[in-house]
This record gives sequence, structure tokens and C-alpha cells, in this order.
Amino acid sequence: MDVFTIPPILIVLAALIVLAVRPRLIHPVGALATGLAFAYAVFVPDGYELATTAFGQFDIVLVSVDPFSRLMGLIFGFIGLVAVVYSWSTDADPIQTGYALAYVGSSFGAVFAGDWLTLVFCWELMAVTSTLLVWHYGGRAIRAGFRYAVFHGIGGSILIAAVIWHYAEAGSFLITGAGIEGEVAMILAALGIGVNVAFVGFHAWLPDTYPRPHVAASVFLCVYTTKTGVYALYRAFPDGHLWIAYMGGAMAVFGVTFALFQNDMRRLLSYHIQSQVGYMVAGVGIGTELAAAGAFAHVFNHILYKGLLFMTVGVVIYRTGAESLKKIHGMRHAMPVTFVAFTIAALSIAGFPGFNGFVSKGMILYEAHHYSKYEPLWYMLLLGGVGTFMSFIKLGYYVFFYGEQTHEVERANLGQSVAMGSVALLCLGYGLYPDALVSILPFQADAADFHVFGLTHLAEGFALAVAGLVIFALVKEPLSRIPKIPDLDLAYNPLSVGAMRGALRAVNAAIGVLDRGSSRAVLGGMRTVTAARGAAGDGPSESEADSRGEPASAVERALSVALEKRAGIGIGVFLVILAMTVVLLVSL
Repeated sequence: MDVFTIPPILIVLAALIVLAVRPRLIHPVGALATGLAFAYAVFVPDGYELATTAFGQFDIVLVSVDPFSRLMGLIFGFIGLVAVVYSWSTDADPIQTGYALAYVGSSFGAVFAGDWLTLVFCWELMAVTSTLLVWHYGGRAIRAGFRYAVFHGIGGSILIAAVIWHYAEAGSFLITGAGIEGEVAMILAALGIGVNVAFVGFHAWLPDTYPRPHVAASVFLCVYTTKTGVYALYRAFPDGHLWIAYMGGAMAVFGVTFALFQNDMRRLLSYHIQSQVGYMVAGVGIGTELAAAGAFAHVFNHILYKGLLFMTVGVVIYRTGAESLKKIHGMRHAMPVTFVAFTIAALSIAGFPGFNGFVSKGMILYEAHHYSKYEPLWYMLLLGGVGTFMSFIKLGYYVFFYGEQTHEVERANLGQSVAMGSVALLCLGYGLYPDALVSILPFQADAADFHVFGLTHLAEGFALAVAGLVIFALVKEPLSRIPKIPDLDLAYNPLSVGAMRGALRAVNAAIGVLDRGSSRAVLGGMRTVTAARGAAGDGPSESEADSRGEPASAVERALSVALEKRAGIGIGVFLVILAMTVVLLVSL
């Protein structure tokens, strides 16, 4: 047996054992586990497979290593390690970090899976563990976590249906270069995966959920779900699809538009997840080798700079206790490390020359511009780029420059600074030395032929920056006066609350009816027995007991008290469990 027979999902999940022994050790042990998972991705041989059978007849591959899965394993392991360090230094509860590690491990299982059964199993495990991660924080996160769970339960169910349909067409669950087979299976796969990657219309769970939990939980959440979705989308559609490409363009424009109207910092960043994932989806949809390489380069880069953005904003929230751009101003001198890290991350996500986002965005934009059928998509992605510059000029301006300093705070501590600094260096490094990024990409030859610092691409990057700066200067004042723009979540959140309250009232009413009915039936039966005993001379008659207004025997009195206290509880618990089961069956 070699060391690679222990898959990374088990390496990470094994860290959870420490929660039962010494919970305070979860952070160092979690850092070690994610570091070992990263090492696994580095050293596992190309083409390695860990195969077995399920239920005695289905071939499954628990681990399958190719350039795509290796890339995902590398970035998942690295950012998992950084996020654990950040959690440790931001006073995250050990149980919360345990949920986060379970979420990380599940994601490893999905991206290294060589068959659809294993991928779907880990996909559902990701949904469960990420929901627990959100719920753990309590408060507003409870309802958001419920809505999150429903969304992902529905999406996962649709994906399962796609996999079953695929099996009926292909006769195998193995993931191959042919992708998902069968027209119906392809439609179902696009819809099911579309929930995780936040297709327009399926996206509202993202800005609804990610701003709610602990700031360290948001760092984990911003990484794994959507990027695992992009990975699965490529596996399902390796040759791309026109409609998927244009959905990516729509995501890029829609997400950045709604981000511009946000004052909640993490909600703004959440909309930008949708927008940036739109570039990845567009790359997958275009379907050429350079576009696919660009899509996965953008997955890699986005995990770095988006994780960094959530860390910097998290430090601001952690130190000030405020989350709105209307309440935090002029913090650049008070938080210099955070300010520098934010600036690097903002320039990276915007695709400014010299930063890593410039490299991966350029590949996707080049391919969109190269084919006439994708010319409108190219304009959509450029529009998204201008909006991205505007959004992060807005965020940086109000938090670090505008007005007088609003809070007296301590600077980022050592752990936070190390976490942010390590990621910031990679954002710079891969931007200045793109060959280092190309060397770990799928389709290296095509990616290497792309001229990152060509004059056309440089001019494009600078033009987007200038356009974003000028337009923000022109619209800054009216933009600050625009009220909250409603999205789908503002419509369905009240409906979901009303539906839940109505369901609880109905359950409580049913409990009351059954409680009273069962109590009366039992007491009526006991009175019948007591009356019979009285008639036989063995105890007081029913009339005598009734005249005293009490049960006719000590046994009856004891049972009456027990029924009053216990019957309702037992029936209530049973009905609640039954109701929850029905809700889960309907949702999932």
C-alpha cells in the first residue's frame, strides 16, 4: 500500500477526530491536515487512480488525477491552510472550524472523483457541511442557512437525476472526455450545476448567505462551492456550449451591476463572486483549449484574490464591528497591512496589468473576441470588467479614504497578516510571472502561446481601469443616494418566513388536537375500567370519584399527571420529526 491510497478527503476529515479529544487543537491539526492534502496534490503521480466497485456492480473511481483535478487540489489545499490560520487568528469557534474542515474535505472528494456517483455524493456532503458552517453562527444565519440548504438540495437532486439519465445513456458512471451523455441529462446537469455556480435566476442564495456567518466562515464559503461547480460544469460539458458561454456573460454583467448598489461589504463581494464565476463559465462554454485553460486559471486566481478580499474585509469587520460602507471611513492609516492587501486583491480581481486576474481574464477575453459568434459575449465581459473596477474603487474609497477615520482600532494581528500577506504575494507573483501559473494549467501549450503582455491586451487592461475610474467619479454622488435595489432574495425571504411560520402553526395545531384527543381517549378508557372495578366492589365508583372531582384511583391519578406532562411531549416530538422528514423529502 502506498501513501496515495489515502485520499485527500480522508486526510482532511481525519482532523475532526481531535474535536472529540481536545477541541482547542482543531486549528493546528486542521492546518496540518490541509497542508498534507496540498502535498498530496503536489506529489500524486499523473494518471493515478484509486478504483473500486459500488454495490457489487458499478465501477467507481475515488481518486482520479489529471491536470484539472491536480490544479483544484493544489489551490483547495493551499487556501484551506490559509483559511484555517486566518480562522485561528480571528477567534473562530473550534466547532465552526470543524464544520469548515468537513466542507473542505468534501470539496476535495468532489474534484478528485473519477465517477459521477462519487462526485454527487461529495457534492451533497458539501451542501450539508456548508449549511452547518452557516448555521453555527446563529442569528440571521439560521434562516439564510435554511434557504441555502433548500437551494442546494434542489440543485443536488436535479444533478442526481442528470447522472441517472446519463447512466441510462452511457451505461457507466465513469467521468470521461465525452461529458454528460443524453440531451435530457445535459439539460438537467446544466440546471443542477447552475445552482452551485449561481446562474442568473439561481443566484440569490449567494448574496443572501455569505454575509451572514462569522467572517472566517465567509472565507471558506467564498472558495469551494462555486469553484467546485465550475469544475463539474467542465466535466459535464468538456466541449463547451453556446448557451453556457452566454450565461457566463450574463452572470458577469448581472453580478457586477448589483454589486455596485451594495453598501454591505460582504454582500458586495458576494455579488462579485457571481460576476467573476461568470468569466469561468464563459470560458467553459466557449469550449476551446485556451478558453478552458483560461477558465481554470481564473478559478485558481479567483480563489486567491477573492479569499484575500474576504480576509481583508473580515479584518475590518472584526476590528470595527461595522459592515456598512456608510459606517466605516478613512481607515488606511489605522490598518496599513489590511489596506495594502486589499489594494492588491482589488487590482487582481479587476484585471489590472501586473496582477494575476489580468492573466486569466485575458485568455477568456481573447478567445471570445477570436470567434464572431462570441463577439457579443466579448462586449459583455468587457462591460463586466469596467463594473469591477468601479465596484472596488467604491469599496476602497469609502473604507480607506473617504472622510475622517471613524474607528480607533488595533491593526491586523500576526496570524491575520501572515494569511493575507501570503495570498497577496501569490496574486502579485502570478501576475508578474505568468509562466509560473501556466506551468500548472491544463492545456499548457495553448496557454503558453497566449501573449499576456501583448500591446493589445495591455491597452485593454489600462482602458478598463481608466473607464472604471472616470465613470465612478461621475456617478459617485447619485450612486450613494440610490436606495436598496431588490433582488430575488428580497422577494422570497418574506415568503419563506411566512411559509415557515404557517407550517409551524399548522404543526402546533395538529399537536394540540392529537394531544387532547389521545389524553381523552386514555382517561376515558381508564374510567371505564375503574367503573367496572367499582361495580365489582374493588374500589370507589365512578360517581363517587366524579363527586370529588378527581380520578377514581391512585393509578389513574398518576397516569393523568403523566399524560398531562408527557403525552403532549412525545406526540409533539414524533410530529416534529415526521414534519421535518416530509419537508426534507420534498426539498431534496
